[in-house]
Amino acid sequence: MALLKRGRWLASALLPLIALASPPAVAQPTLRIAVEADITSTDPHYHNLAPNKAVSAHFFDPLILQDEQQRLVPGLAVSWRAIDDTTWEFKLREGVTWHDGSPFTAEDVAFTIWRAPNVPNSPSSFGLYIRQIAETTVVDAHTIRFRTQGVFPLMPVYLSTFGIVSRRHGEAAATADYNTGRAMIGTGPYRFGTWLQGDRLTMERNPAYWTGAQPWAGVTMRFMRSPASRVAALLSGDVDLIDALPTSDIGRVERDPRTQVSRTVSNRNMYVLVDHLDRLSPFVTDRQGRPLDRNPFRDVRVRQAISLAVNREAIVTRVMDGAAEATGQLMPRGWFGWTPSLPPPAYDPEGARRLLAEAGYPAGFNLTIHCSNNRYVNDERICQALGQMLTRVGIQTTVQALPFATWITAASRQDYSMIFGGWGIDTAEPSSPLGSLLATFDRATGQGASNRSRYSNPEVDRLVAEGLATLDDEARQRVFIRATEIAMRDVGLVPMHHQVNLWGVRRGLIHAARADEWTLAMSVRPAN
Repeated sequence: MALLKRGRWLASALLPLIALASPPAVAQPTLRIAVEADITSTDPHYHNLAPNKAVSAHFFDPLILQDEQQRLVPGLAVSWRAIDDTTWEFKLREGVTWHDGSPFTAEDVAFTIWRAPNVPNSPSSFGLYIRQIAETTVVDAHTIRFRTQGVFPLMPVYLSTFGIVSRRHGEAAATADYNTGRAMIGTGPYRFGTWLQGDRLTMERNPAYWTGAQPWAGVTMRFMRSPASRVAALLSGDVDLIDALPTSDIGRVERDPRTQVSRTVSNRNMYVLVDHLDRLSPFVTDRQGRPLDRNPFRDVRVRQAISLAVNREAIVTRVMDGAAEATGQLMPRGWFGWTPSLPPPAYDPEGARRLLAEAGYPAGFNLTIHCSNNRYVNDERICQALGQMLTRVGIQTTVQALPFATWITAASRQDYSMIFGGWGIDTAEPSSPLGSLLATFDRATGQGASNRSRYSNPEVDRLVAEGLATLDDEARQRVFIRATEIAMRDVGLVPMHHQVNLWGVRRGLIHAARADEWTLAMSVRPAN
């Protein structure tokens, strides 16, 4: 990430990148896309869900854009700075117009900051990104200031996560008005056409877009849940781009002279969580099937043994078909908060058996691991491999794979002893997984909101809080790395791998693969 001291971001230096990346003005025929996930609404603030946000990005620009590797790039804001510890000032881009030709101003930003956390019946609110703002001040038509409740260095990152809507068209609009298209007046590169839920969405290019018009006169996005259907549509020429290419079809798409594979390492970390509660863990017994007298996972030696029992490279090569990178920490290699001090743990089954014996389990124990079977890439297959690896070191493991909705509900109630899951790091720095997965669960503050293992380490909590109150980027990175090192050496979770995001693309097109898994028409251009 391009970061500067005191939370100032290198905004002005990045401005030329937009111009260089602008596509040619001459319109090409319609781009045809097939995506795995349908959306729940076209209202950009209704549901904080990755597929919704990716679709919204075609119509509504944020103040700050994220590039393919989630580095911050000027969007509707051309620059931003921390005036003092609790005040951020954003300078807005002049000359930007809404799809109806009216001018974009700071009043639209102020309205969005009010609207985004207050959409009725939102299943997942954008308030997460806005609750730190205590006061919004419109200084002039192209300057806006935010006063925060405390020191908040992640303000630029958080304001890159949702689109700005028109006050004129949004004040009287409900979510239904966005779904029908009536309120779908944005500043984005495309204008809304139609949306038929479960089937397709259409859009037309915005000829007045502030970086220049996109190369595609129109875009049709079809929603295809079936991986086989998406691959067949690509290979038959019915579509130009598909997302979520199955790892088993990589070779098939690469061998076809009409198609190619686009890929990049994902921000999504796949991990194992174990029960940290002081109780008789529900899915652990001795080798005769009797409850143990204590929860074995509260002993760090048992957690270390589990990590050593996992052959990460075998999972990458044999289960993920090479479409993953083994990891020993939270962030992808080279990202903000990644450290070379935490390489992927080496596969060491003998060491795992030794640690289990030292912890008082020389004969091991019985365990059930729970995972989803329809959420993450090869999730059930990975679970089966994990079960076999743990069984080899003496932890006789049964695998139970469930539909994601069933699995996540039970996991959130701490009904399981071990789970396999994933976390997408949309803030592009480790405050997200540290604060959500490893910080002590606290309903009042929201910390540890996804800490389904109930891991707790006061020193990790202290460092997460310190990092979130540190404006200096280099200092904050050092704090977060220290928190990560403590949590990983304490085996607060068992990191496994980062997925590799895969798209199938028609030859003759250039696709910029994104770490956030978003499938965007803006990421595709003709090769010539």
